[in-house]
Amino acid sequence: MAPSHLSVREMREDEKPLVLEMLKAGVKDTENRVALHALTRPPALLLLAAASSGLRFVLASFALALLLPVFLAVAAMKLGLRARWGSLPPPGGLGGPWVAVRGSGDVCGVLALAPGSSAGDGARVTRLSVSRWHRRRGVGRRLLAFAESRARAWAGGMGEPRARLVVPVAVAAWGVAGMLEGCGYQAEGSWGCMGYTLVREFSKEL
Repeated sequence: MAPSHLSVREMREDEKPLVLEMLKAGVKDTENRVALHALTRPPALLLLAAASSGLRFVLASFALALLLPVFLAVAAMKLGLRARWGSLPPPGGLGGPWVAVRGSGDVCGVLALAPGSSAGDGARVTRLSVSRWHRRRGVGRRLLAFAESRARAWAGGMGEPRARLVVPVAVAAWGVAGMLEGCGYQAEGSWGCMGYTLVREFSKEL
């Protein structure tokens, strides 16, 4: 499917269940890799070992004491990722959410935007997901181009001297990071836990 066969429009209310499933599927594709990345860092391993040692005095089973902290840590991380990226944010100052639609009417991607936290921060992508059946077909790039056009229009309407778009990317989502770098975005910051990166932020001056 070529990008020219795609259109982007605001999500209709009857499409919300489908879009939510798409977001949840997108999170599920990366959450295991993010959890593995986070829990194999030395500080996390040290904390898990300490928790297991403490549980050995409480639980009769050595295997249970070893596995329970890992299970709880993975579950907590997955729930946090799903709560953050697996739901639809309320409409913000930039409108939306928007969906990418094939000519036949099939919804194949979703995008949501929000203003930055302070003046001059530009706009931020808060949700960007493509159906697994439509990946590597230009849908992500089409949504990104639409996000850039919305960010420019919003910056002009707000009297901002420049337009800027920031896209957060989970550390395990190498395909998304590669797409952004190919579109002229640069990694500018990150956030995570215990000094280790979980999410990188890419930005571009528009």
